[in-house]
Amino acid sequence: MKKFLFLLLFVAGISFYSGARVTDGESIDYRVMYKWGLVNKQAGTVNLSTRRADAGSIKARLTARSEKWADAFYAVRDTLLGQMNIATMEPSYYEKITHEGGEYKRDLINYTRKGNHVTATCRRWKQKSKKDKLTASELQLEADGLTLDMLSSFYYMRSLDYAGMKPGDKKELTVFSGKRKEKLTITYHGLENVNIDKTEYPAYKISFSFTAEGGKKSSDDMEAWISTASGHIPLKLEGKLPVGKVQCFYMK
Repeated sequence: MKKFLFLLLFVAGISFYSGARVTDGESIDYRVMYKWGLVNKQAGTVNLSTRRADAGSIKARLTARSEKWADAFYAVRDTLLGQMNIATMEPSYYEKITHEGGEYKRDLINYTRKGNHVTATCRRWKQKSKKDKLTASELQLEADGLTLDMLSSFYYMRSLDYAGMKPGDKKELTVFSGKRKEKLTITYHGLENVNIDKTEYPAYKISFSFTAEGGKKSSDDMEAWISTASGHIPLKLEGKLPVGKVQCFYMK
């Protein structure tokens, strides 16, 4: 369930402003709401934490889980792990372990960089149910330029200087998943206030989308509102689902 995981990931990004370093030892929580007509119910929670790996890199961990009522429809228990360069957000490795709807998947990506060229070894393990056999596969992905993954890309988003951008400005980069590479496009739409728990906040509004090789969109565009305060806290994100939509909110 890629889109649901993407929504969880985005709002869980550690807050930092353009040019700042990722904070060591920080923990942030978010609530995930499902909205369909008159239904507006909490569907899950997210926690993301960091710890220093060495002088030049930091490790990040994200855990996401659905609420008990949502488990009856589609249970989610996900963990993402990664290590990235503090200055550039470029990852050295990325691991995604998901238990979604009874299916188990594990993706492990190790990166090699030579100049502007990036090569990644991607290993994947998959088990559709406890009754099925665990399968394994491996492939190589290559790209030129800034290349991230599903976890490090959100730290990169936090580092953008939105105050210096004009509505319509775009940023593009390559994202490796466990089975393919995609282009991530971030579009800035300007300033817009957002209301959370009866409090109004000034925010930068952006949208983002994935495009597969060949130019075909991998998902609908999603929208996010990021605080204009120095911390650049992601305040809200909204995305459509086949039925209803998901809204994610920062929890103070």
